[in-house]
Amino acid sequence: MSENSNPSDGSRRTALALTAAAGAVGGAAVALPFVMTFQPSERAKAAGAPVEVDIGDLKPGELRRVEWRGKPVWVLRRTPEMLETLKVTSPKLADPDSKRKDYPTPTWAQNEHRSLKPEYLVVVGICSHLGCSPSDKFAAGPQPSLPDDWPGGWLCPCHGSTFDYSGRVYKNMPAPDNLEVPPYKYLTDTRLLIGESDAA
Repeated sequence: MSENSNPSDGSRRTALALTAAAGAVGGAAVALPFVMTFQPSERAKAAGAPVEVDIGDLKPGELRRVEWRGKPVWVLRRTPEMLETLKVTSPKLADPDSKRKDYPTPTWAQNEHRSLKPEYLVVVGICSHLGCSPSDKFAAGPQPSLPDDWPGGWLCPCHGSTFDYSGRVYKNMPAPDNLEVPPYKYLTDTRLLIGESDAA
């Protein structure tokens, strides 16, 4: 042993090494639960999961409300009369073919019906203006806050935006866009899956 070496130096080094190792293990033990909080909970996963909807008992003219990702989704079984109004409303709409890029609509819904099957409309029931939920105004004709030639559709009570039976917004309204069409597909003729789509 040299004159300048101190027997306690080795002990200090060992103690420092052990302390550093213990600190690393302790840090990992503390960090792991923290990192795990970034993983979505089972409840959060379920909230984002696709939703099955049975439309077998939905009568013509009826609207079914379901929830998907915390949003209200409407499934409307349109009557032949409701579908006929779409030809009349198209010239009065801000974006009749859903071509706007700010609020993209699936290619398969960029048409008059905005749906996979003309009879059934599936839209998110949230106004594109400030996030209010429009009210059903299916009765045709003059009524408060609506034009005298109202053919039926939806009225947002917050600022007066109106939508036709395809969820398309009328011109010169506060809402900047049509109601959102979520991804969806048919599992059978009477069951929908909202949240997934096979269509291009």
